[in-house]
Amino acid sequence: MRKTYLYATGIAIAIGVWLLSGQIGKPPVAEQPTLAEANAIRAASKQDAAPVNVRARVINATPQFDELTLRGRTENKRSLVVKSETTGRIIERPIERGDRVNTGDVLCRLADDDRTASLAEAQASLDQARIDYTGSLTLRERALLSESSVAQVKARVAAAEADVARRTLDLERAIIRAPFPALVEDVHVEIGDYVNPGAACVALVDMNPMLLIGQVSEKDVQQLRVGGQASGLLQDGRTVAGTVRFIGQQSDAATRTYPIEVEVPNPDFSLRSGITTQIVVPTATVMAQKVSPAVFALDDEGQIGVRTLNQRNEVEYHRVEVLRDDVDGVWVTGLPNVATVITVGQELVVPGQVVNATYEPE
Repeated sequence: MRKTYLYATGIAIAIGVWLLSGQIGKPPVAEQPTLAEANAIRAASKQDAAPVNVRARVINATPQFDELTLRGRTENKRSLVVKSETTGRIIERPIERGDRVNTGDVLCRLADDDRTASLAEAQASLDQARIDYTGSLTLRERALLSESSVAQVKARVAAAEADVARRTLDLERAIIRAPFPALVEDVHVEIGDYVNPGAACVALVDMNPMLLIGQVSEKDVQQLRVGGQASGLLQDGRTVAGTVRFIGQQSDAATRTYPIEVEVPNPDFSLRSGITTQIVVPTATVMAQKVSPAVFALDDEGQIGVRTLNQRNEVEYHRVEVLRDDVDGVWVTGLPNVATVITVGQELVVPGQVVNATYEPE
């Protein structure tokens, strides 16, 4: 039994020695220098070497709008299904889908039936009631009619006036008109259809002005103001300009974003509802320079920057932030107002290194 323990102990010691043998004699792993340390080493090693030739250009900063860019869509201002308010048969529908209508244009016309005759009858009753009332006043002055009787005649006049008003309104409702300038999106009745109150006649969409609808984060919402200028880049390439008309006060519970609406004139109805749009809202004026993306470099933390030259032709590194993209370059902030940007050879130099610079025209 004792020998068994001794054997087991010996085997365990042998295994431990074998596992440790792989680590014995190995040199320690050298730590890799950071990018900043590597640049410093390279700069020191190149101090005694011939200066590197680079090309540079002086770029002056100019005032530019800082912009907030949002994803959104176009949306018509309002939609309405115009409905019948009375009963009758459709005898005229002068509009079709896609037609433009103005306020007061006829959408549907119902048969007159006895509406005109009923109105004439009510008007005659009103005329008679007024004559009776005038006569009752004369009789009261002669003490031939009591106040109660005069009041009854006056009540008949009021009832007759109300009857005329109801029949006039019913006659007017037989003609269904457009309540605002709009585009006819759909029609729901045909000539000969019989409709009751509440039956749909025509669907209208108000296309002018058009709205650009988006969502702004809680971090950026304080930069916006109602009445501020904004623009939209549509999916089809068109650019439109408008005014911020609404900024929500309550955030979406799921996204923590606030709704924003930009009002854009659309008098010719050329903008359609539902088009994907990039909404751009200027927020502040900053000093910025336009550079080529080719001059960008990354620092030790992976941040974008630009290599420049100081008055001693020493290389400097400046972190920058992209303001916006243009067709021929990128607007950035973070450079000195007058910056000598290395345009060719920036990948061959490091901060602190002295170079020979050939200057390009501004």
